[in-house]
Amino acid sequence: MDTVGALRAIMDGMRSRRRVLVAYSGGVDSALVARLAHDALGRDAVAMITDSETLPRRELDHARRISLEIGIEMRTVAASELALPGYAANPSNRCYFCRQGLSSILLPLAREGGFAIADGVHRGDLGDDRPGLRAMDEAGFWHPLLEAGLDKAGVRRLAREVGLSCWDRPSNACLSSRISHGELITVESLRRVEAAEDYLLSLGFRQVRVRHRAGAARVEVGADEVPRLLTAGVAEAVRARLAQMGFVDVALDPNGYRAPVSELPV
Repeated sequence: MDTVGALRAIMDGMRSRRRVLVAYSGGVDSALVARLAHDALGRDAVAMITDSETLPRRELDHARRISLEIGIEMRTVAASELALPGYAANPSNRCYFCRQGLSSILLPLAREGGFAIADGVHRGDLGDDRPGLRAMDEAGFWHPLLEAGLDKAGVRRLAREVGLSCWDRPSNACLSSRISHGELITVESLRRVEAAEDYLLSLGFRQVRVRHRAGAARVEVGADEVPRLLTAGVAEAVRARLAQMGFVDVALDPNGYRAPVSELPV
């Protein structure tokens, strides 16, 4: 489906539901859903973001800016993934527990306000084992982008066409996605990863991941940014700064960022 047809289908779907609560993160996927929900429904559309230990402060700030740009009401609700049974142990289906916890927060709010819950899932999120997506399906979340046949490229194209400033923003995922499965997730490890990524972003890198395994860090940046990361001055500065943050070893990945199949965007 082209973007014109996708836009029409999504707007019709929004209007038919009358009131929509968007499971929102500020990333391009959920931002597009929030924009279209607001365009279709005005004050009957709300963006809801859960603020937890796994959400970087920079992402919360960005989400607020984008909600103001859209004009949609953004509501923030406190949450704790680390308090969920099974989550902190970091099993391979960790995202299932996360999205199940999200559902337990959003469903009562949606029922109380007469909202349908919409998310930013699209065609590119299918095809792999996605335990988080399975939990959202079980909870009855509506996937308007997927229903309209959009993949990631289509999402970005439509977001650009409707004027969203974040249309080309690199994809992100929760901080827990940086920690190897089977390794205990702690507030300390999450904060260390967040600080390391904030530092790399302050150097001007756009696509950043700091993978955490047994106290060591593997730094990934966008493929086109790898040559700069590996220059002597930058590489030395990055290794030194991350060592100061408490990483026992710092490796700079020469292959660049690669999204794990389990990394469901926030």
